[in-house]
Amino acid sequence: MHIPTLRDDPADAGAPSHRLLLRAGYIRQLMAGHYSLLPLGQRVRLKVIGIIREEMDRIGAQEFLMPVMHPAELWQKSGRWELMGDELFRLKDRKGADFVLGMTHEEIISTLATEMESYRELPQLWYQFQTKMRDEPRPKAGLMRTREFTMKDSYSFDLDAAGLDESFTKHRDAYVRIFERLSIPAVPVAASSGAMGGSASTEFVCPSPSGEDLIVRCPECGYAANIEKAASQLAAVDDAERAGELPAAPEPFATPGVRTIEDLVSQYQAPADRQVKTLVYFLDDVLTLVLMRGDHALNEQKLADATGAVAIRPAQPEEIQAALGALPGSLGAVGSASQDHPVIADEGLRGRRGMFTGANIDDTHLRGVDVERDISVARWADLREVAAGDACVNCGHGLEIERGIEVGHIFKLGYKYSDAMDIRVSGPDGKPAKPIMGCYGIGVERAMATAVEVHHDEKGIIWPVAIAPFEVVVVVAQSENAEVAAEGERVYQSLLDAGVEVIVDDRAVRAGVKFSDAELTGIPFRVTVGKRGLASGTAELTDRAAGTTVAIPLGAELAKHVREAVAGA
Repeated sequence: MHIPTLRDDPADAGAPSHRLLLRAGYIRQLMAGHYSLLPLGQRVRLKVIGIIREEMDRIGAQEFLMPVMHPAELWQKSGRWELMGDELFRLKDRKGADFVLGMTHEEIISTLATEMESYRELPQLWYQFQTKMRDEPRPKAGLMRTREFTMKDSYSFDLDAAGLDESFTKHRDAYVRIFERLSIPAVPVAASSGAMGGSASTEFVCPSPSGEDLIVRCPECGYAANIEKAASQLAAVDDAERAGELPAAPEPFATPGVRTIEDLVSQYQAPADRQVKTLVYFLDDVLTLVLMRGDHALNEQKLADATGAVAIRPAQPEEIQAALGALPGSLGAVGSASQDHPVIADEGLRGRRGMFTGANIDDTHLRGVDVERDISVARWADLREVAAGDACVNCGHGLEIERGIEVGHIFKLGYKYSDAMDIRVSGPDGKPAKPIMGCYGIGVERAMATAVEVHHDEKGIIWPVAIAPFEVVVVVAQSENAEVAAEGERVYQSLLDAGVEVIVDDRAVRAGVKFSDAELTGIPFRVTVGKRGLASGTAELTDRAAGTTVAIPLGAELAKHVREAVAGA
């Protein structure tokens, strides 16, 4: 078998899964974000797919296979042609017609669903395994973030919200079972629906230092959410004592050289929690003032979710000066600024009085600001990014934040695609009814990589038996010895006959090289046949995860001992 192992870590591989999958001969990079799976890698991929397929079939889902290339008209009809931006691969055929390479398949599955005629055909659960394409700006970490990947995407169609709740729960429970079988300790967390839309979503996240997501968790009550969705209790602030001191209008005062929240704190005794921080963003090309408390950070995904904006970017200094008359450091939304530009404010500012903010004049600030009196806020929303130690929104205990890898995501899509693609069935009353949808995804290669992130040591990968490329490797210690080689072949054949997934290493290399490669590739069990064991009628059985080695008898009983070890892993 072609297993091109490497002795040293590739220079450009950082994440453990990236390093080890390359070194152990599972993958090879073609170009940034595109990988070939070599024989061992493909065997693991098929194991992962097999487990997911079994659990999808268990909840009554039906397997489809849809094209990778889609006509642009369907994406234009759904609105995602504009929504998805640069991450969507677009191309033209020789006739000039526009197409996309699908990153998801909502448009296609919805088109197929238009053939349903009656509510009696509902519910439907449909799924596929298919290649997805995404023009990632910065593909990295091997199989963790690529531009071409396999996804299990499934879709549910129900008559009403209660039916969607049931389909969502079925998928959630199936995902819990899938990740348990993959030996990935994934945690369900509340998440933003983002560009997918819909009313609710849950991510399955595996805690890992290599993860790109930040997960907020409460160790007391179990609350868990992606930081893009997480909320926390905000300590009450009583401004009543300052009410009598509040001027009739905000008072300007000179603040030469002040550019940051910290500058105003240290030089003018303006506590950060009494400052109004003014951020300037373009939301779908509309200049918008975003207001936060001085000691709070904005979460941009919360801003996107609150406004429904597709394109979000911070304004540049020259754009800010042209619009507000001042540079960052002296910005505010008092008076005409909030009348000339839309303002969205974080809930942490609601009702606050006696505040400090910029005057929209360089080196000048205002004191005595009453937020609701002096600023025309168009919308209030939770925009604040939760910080470690914040009080849990449910129980008040301090929250913890850790990194994690998103390995699955399930959404309640609602009627977004039923409306866009005009899916209708005859309802119980004979009138047209539109099905309500959900969608549910798992990245196959990312699940492989995540398993390696969880299961490895300094010697290499430690595959869980359920997804290992082989259960057992037979190592012939002295291939040049005819008697040892013959016995190694007999052991290999006996394990094959016993139904064990087994590979034999009888290469003409030193035994130490074979042992190192067996550890690197992570095959769960190693049976070693050598001269010393042959003389005593035994072979060695090594458990890769436990690091233990025991002697087992050669002959008819060997396969039984090995099968018991595999079954008990």
